[in-house]
Formats: sequence, structure tokens, C-alpha cells
Amino acid sequence: MPDGGIGVVRDLVRAVAHPLTGAPGDYDPLLTYIGDARVVLLGEATHGTHEFYRERARITKRLIREKGFTAVAVEADWPDAWRVNRYAQGQGPDKNAATALSGFRRFPAWMWRNTDVLDFIAWLRAHNKSLDPAADSAGFYGLDLYSLHTSIEAVLNYLDRVDTEAAQRARQRYGCFDHFGEDAQACGYAAGLGLSRKCESEVVAQLLELQRRAADDVRRDGRLAEDDFFYAQQNARLVKNAELYYRTMFRGRVSSWNLRDEYMANTLEALIQHLALRNSSMKVVVWAHNSHLGDARATSMGHDGEWNLGQLARQRYGRDCVSIGFSTYSGTVTAAASWDAAAERKAIVPAFPGSYEALFHATGIPAFLLAMPRGSRVAGALSDSRLERAIGVVYQPATELASHYFSAQLAEQFDAVIHFDETRGVEPLDSIPKRNGEPAETFPSGV
Repeated sequence: MPDGGIGVVRDLVRAVAHPLTGAPGDYDPLLTYIGDARVVLLGEATHGTHEFYRERARITKRLIREKGFTAVAVEADWPDAWRVNRYAQGQGPDKNAATALSGFRRFPAWMWRNTDVLDFIAWLRAHNKSLDPAADSAGFYGLDLYSLHTSIEAVLNYLDRVDTEAAQRARQRYGCFDHFGEDAQACGYAAGLGLSRKCESEVVAQLLELQRRAADDVRRDGRLAEDDFFYAQQNARLVKNAELYYRTMFRGRVSSWNLRDEYMANTLEALIQHLALRNSSMKVVVWAHNSHLGDARATSMGHDGEWNLGQLARQRYGRDCVSIGFSTYSGTVTAAASWDAAAERKAIVPAFPGSYEALFHATGIPAFLLAMPRGSRVAGALSDSRLERAIGVVYQPATELASHYFSAQLAEQFDAVIHFDETRGVEPLDSIPKRNGEPAETFPSGV
């Protein structure tokens, strides 16, 4: 790790960093930097830091109001986020944001059932309600693939409404999962050992049949059917990819990580294409962990053969994509001590010497935005490989260095970074996360 000249780098960062004070104009330089980009990636260095959620919401509100963004796509499951989306757009039975978020029931529920997300969803609904009826409202969508059983139920519910015979065929196909009950991981384990191949062919057949009926469903009922069909089709895609993910999960981290992030990238692309049918200039902001949104090619993950959503988004959208990472030096975080354990407010160990977080701490600026334009002096100074911290839903401070650090070239990984020197954990809406039969979100990587 190159420690020589660290004082020079520190002073350069201090000179060009834009302090964040909580003022309304805090992110004026960031919005100028984003310009006309149509895909903005907003990361987080943990899955449980209040400041990360709060500031992503602040930035997103400005992107929606001032730059016409109409979609927020998050590291969450499709059906749970769709329920929130319906509430935000004035649809569905939920009476308030808290009940709209109640689909997020399993570990780690606090990722989305927390007070910061609650406030943002309430704002999103109020914003949409204030719009002219002809204007495009802003939606909330999930990109992840853990909700196998919930998505099966959603496909069946859709077909029950539009074609009872097709619904019966779908029940027969999805019946291949019945032997494993609610335990999708057991299904994946059996398939990984070659004990079950039936589900693989059945979920593909169901997706293909659903895709073939698209034109008839949309022609019959216009825009409403178009949205309903897209929701059902994405659930069918999720079932197909979740089945493959669970099989792959037992073959090793790299293959399952790559499949998951490629699925999220493909879901993002499908969402953009769907929403562009109504608004060709639609723009989307993505919320996910730094590990998913920072370009994997600039990290030890990439050197080990992993790619991620951020890399794929850059490759697909080029200069239309801007990626912003977040970091913290110390404070507290909401996380669990182990899988399925209750959420705790855990103290964060001060960042390891020589890390990017320690470098930013040394500037003495409590909170700042740092843009790293390609070719700039600061980008050159932050292109050396240093340690970077990632805390997921499980935090293990006793093995801090081994469990939560990887090497990265920050200026190649992100276009900009937002640093808060001391942070605090999010406030969960529930004190104890619960499982509902689905695998825990982020399993097995933790991020």
C-alpha cells in the first residue's frame, strides 16, 4: 500500500473537497457534475448508516424535482418494492408509508424498514400527488432476486385474474418447488448436487409462456395492463434467475455474485426500457451498497473474477452513468452479529491506517463531497490502490481487517465520493428482524 506522500494527497483532497453543512445548496456542485446523465448510482459503505440513507434521499429528491428523474431502483426484491411503488403512486390499499413497507419482513428488515426510508416514501407520495395529472410520477422499484416464493405467488395472482387455465399450468410448473416448502436454499442445495433438474426447465417454460402473451394482455387494457404485465413478467424472470442463483450459490462466491449482479443490471435495463415507452427521456437513480455500485474492475473483487452492477452500468450507459460512493471513519452502525440475529447498534472501529477512510479523516473536514473528474489531479492522486471498508448486514469488528476491507482504486471505482467522518446507525421500524421462509437478503455475501 503506497503510504509515501500521504500528506500531499490529504492536502489535495482538503483543498478540493466541498464541505457539507446541511445547507440547501450542499449538492449544487454534484448536480452540476451529474449534468444530463440519465443513470445515477448512489452507494453506501454499510447497510445500516443513517447519514447514507438521509443523504441519498436528499440527492434523489433534487434529481426528481430539478432534473426529471422518475425512477428510484434499489437493492431490494421486486414484489416488496412494487408494493411501495404502488403506494408512492397513489395506488393499492396501503394507507401510509409504514404499511407499504411491511412487505420487507425477513432479515435484514432494517435495510428498508427504517425511519429514513419511511420519510422518503412519504415524501415521494406527496411529490407525486402534487404533480399535474399529465406529468410522469416517480416510482420505486426493486432490482434483487431473493423473493422466489413471493414472486411465484405474484405470477399466480396475475394469471388468476387474466387466464385461469394459464394459472393452472403455472401452478403445475411451480409445483416442482413444493418438495422444499418455503426453504429455497434447500432447493438450490439439492439442485446444486444434481438431485433436482425439474425446476430449472419448468421456470424457463413459465417465463416463455408469459412473454408470449404480452401483446394480448396489453392490447386488452392499455397502460394498466402494460404495468401489470411488466410486474408479472419481472416476477417470472426473478423466479427463473433465483432458481439458478440458488443452484450456483453452492458452487462458489464468484459465480453466484456475478449472477446476482448481472440480474440486477438486466432488471435495471428492463425497467428503463419499460418506462421509456411512456417517457423516452426517463432517468433513474439507483440505491445499493458500494460493493455493487463501484466499478468492480477497480477493486480486488474484479481481480478475483467478479463483476458488479456498477461495472455493467458503466459499460452499458457510458457517460450517461455517474457513480457516487459513500464512506465513514467511525461512529455506530445498525447491523447484526450473525445471520438472522437481531439488529444491534454496534460501534464502528475507527478506520484502519492507510485506508481511504483514514485519509479522509485526516483532512479534518467532518463531511464533504469530493468529485474526481477523469484526468484531474485529485483523480490521479486517488488512483493508487488502498484499503476500503465495506460493512454489510453482519458486522464483525473482532475481525475488522479480514472481514470488512478490500483493496480499491477509488477514483477508478467512483466518479465522486461523499464522506461523513462520524455516523450513526439507522433507526429500524422493528426491533427484531424476522424470516418468512425466503433466504435472507444479501445472502451469502452480506452486501
